[in-house]
Amino acid sequence: MFRPQLFRGLSVDSADSTEYHLDRSRRASLSAEQRRKLSMLRTSSIPTPLSPVSHIYHMVHCPRKCCNQKYVVSTDRSGDIHVHVQGDLSQQDKRCVFLTVHDLGTNHTSMVDFVNSPAMSEIKERSCFIHVDVPGHEENSPDLPESYPFPSLQTLGEDIVTVLDFLHVSYAVGLGEGAGANVLARCGQAHPRRLLGLILVNCTASTSSVADAFRSRFSRWRGADISQSEEDFLIYHKFGHQISSDSCEVAERERMLAEYRSRLRGNLNTHNIKQYVRAFIHRKDLILRGCRPDILLITGMQSPYAGVVEKMYKELDKDKVTILKVDKVGDVLAEAVRNLNPAKL
Repeated sequence: MFRPQLFRGLSVDSADSTEYHLDRSRRASLSAEQRRKLSMLRTSSIPTPLSPVSHIYHMVHCPRKCCNQKYVVSTDRSGDIHVHVQGDLSQQDKRCVFLTVHDLGTNHTSMVDFVNSPAMSEIKERSCFIHVDVPGHEENSPDLPESYPFPSLQTLGEDIVTVLDFLHVSYAVGLGEGAGANVLARCGQAHPRRLLGLILVNCTASTSSVADAFRSRFSRWRGADISQSEEDFLIYHKFGHQISSDSCEVAERERMLAEYRSRLRGNLNTHNIKQYVRAFIHRKDLILRGCRPDILLITGMQSPYAGVVEKMYKELDKDKVTILKVDKVGDVLAEAVRNLNPAKL
């Protein structure tokens, strides 16, 4: 569906070491040239290839080398963004390049596991993947400083094109899940010449419909009215289809949620996760009508966002958008990867 022809860019200059220790809030005031040099210096300090990592969901040592290289890219307003490249970008003129952004409560490893699944082997062999960690979501990240204002989804979407500039990638296809899909959709709007296609998994456009569904379903499960806290929303976002199902026993439900909370306390910083959740909750409506890149919407029929995705599809130009609905699943990338084969992508 998306087969952009990609071209390599030019090399970049060396960096000035005096800029290395600037904190996130001060980097935002640097000129574009200074930020570019700072990114080059920070990248040169990171060993490659990456050592194996632990997956946030499975929490076991990963024996494979997930990605080829790791970079730290300084952006205009979003601060430092950690980037993991899977595949050989020197071959980008012969391969499709995907730019991925992860959902709430995880980081790039969720996308790496999706790409490494056997069902994706064909598309993996002829593609390169640029996996983005939302600020503060890299492995073992410290707390984001109080002076650092976590960017809105709109700001992230506008800034993320800096990653393509830094890696000298002319065109890419966006692949995002949940909040990450929303970020990439905004990137496609802001930079339509750079993202030739968008694959959006459980993407939401309206803020009010999701908030209403959250309150009604989660409060029905709890048996009481609740506040829209970051932790409650994250649980609904991940397990809404199971929480609202009558077939899920109370004991099993509590065990599942306790296990999920334990996994979140692994290599990811929960303080930073909450900031991403807060940015998602308080996002502005996403208006995709008139969006230039081709769009593939994907949702699981048991996802808490299935109805929202279908509503979005009805409002868009059918010449530019396609929808794929996967039966009997909620978490599409984890539960139904075989349904997302290269023929459909």
